[in-house]
Amino acid sequence: MSRTVAIIGGGYGGSALAKALDPEADVVLIDPRDAFVNSAGSLRALTRPDWAGNLFFPYDRWLTRGTLIRERAASVDPGGVTLASGRRVAADHLVLATGSGYAYPAKPEADSADEILADLRRTHGELAKAERVLILGAGPVGLELAGEIREVWPHKRVTVVDPAEGLLPGFRPELRQDLHRRLGDLDIDVHLGTGLVAPPPVEPGRAGTFTVATNGGQEITADIWFRAHGMRVNSGYLADDRLTPRTARGQVPVTESLTVRGYDHVHAIGDITDVAEAKMAGYAMQHAEVVARNITARLRGERPTATYRPLSHPMILLPLGSRDGVGQLPTPDGPAVVPVETVVRYKGADLFTGRFTEQFGTA
Repeated sequence: MSRTVAIIGGGYGGSALAKALDPEADVVLIDPRDAFVNSAGSLRALTRPDWAGNLFFPYDRWLTRGTLIRERAASVDPGGVTLASGRRVAADHLVLATGSGYAYPAKPEADSADEILADLRRTHGELAKAERVLILGAGPVGLELAGEIREVWPHKRVTVVDPAEGLLPGFRPELRQDLHRRLGDLDIDVHLGTGLVAPPPVEPGRAGTFTVATNGGQEITADIWFRAHGMRVNSGYLADDRLTPRTARGQVPVTESLTVRGYDHVHAIGDITDVAEAKMAGYAMQHAEVVARNITARLRGERPTATYRPLSHPMILLPLGSRDGVGQLPTPDGPAVVPVETVVRYKGADLFTGRFTEQFGTA
């Protein structure tokens, strides 16, 4: 069987899939970066630059047989990928795994580990100078950032603003109540059901004192602010419709086996898919497991049978620093709120660093 598998995107799903298929196929991983970046640790890397090296798992240290092409895809068709440079990469199997973008610092913007570290250190210096911090967005990213800041700088005043009426809608009431209590204990000031009349007059992540007004008539003075909302799907390279039309959200329609509709040899995983579930790294890695099994079956001349079933209830592990947080996980009896010790053990203590060190065989 033909063995070239082109994977576009080296994030959580793409890297997990490349690692799984490396012994089985001629993997071509297409990504502008030089390393897999565990962006779950970006917010801690911002507040603790000495920890930031834990974010990176260089592709050339764990992709032993495959090839890395450090470019961006410009277009995809059923036969392969056209890169931004004009270079053509033909492939027998294609996987779309370009994920989504998010406001810095939750997802770094640069393409090299050195540049990402420089950006984080520069922003850390700006944050260190600020006494009052404003975070726009009270979703998991905004609250996690608030918790990381409070752990390193207990004296800083942290304010979070969001137009939503409540925290973590769709999760169990006792989880949401516990989250409110813990935020109160951390002295994080949360303003819900309101937005700003106008955005702050300084760039996000840059120190500079300002005062903004909320829709409710309040005034908030801060010395730095961060945006913690606005996910966007990275699917612009599909805009020419040479492969498939996208949904209104820029996502790709897939089957239950995570093939792009209309194809047997083209797959999509992670945030770019139209699978009806929250867009989380853990789900992207589960997608990768399904696609790895199906592509391996095809390479061996067998019928692919693996399918993906989204969870019926949302799950979350939301650290508030390295020793605090809330979580909800699925159980046979339905979703269950887990104790803080579980959140710390599985995520908060090292933000999955140990998991990826083991997965990619790096130190």
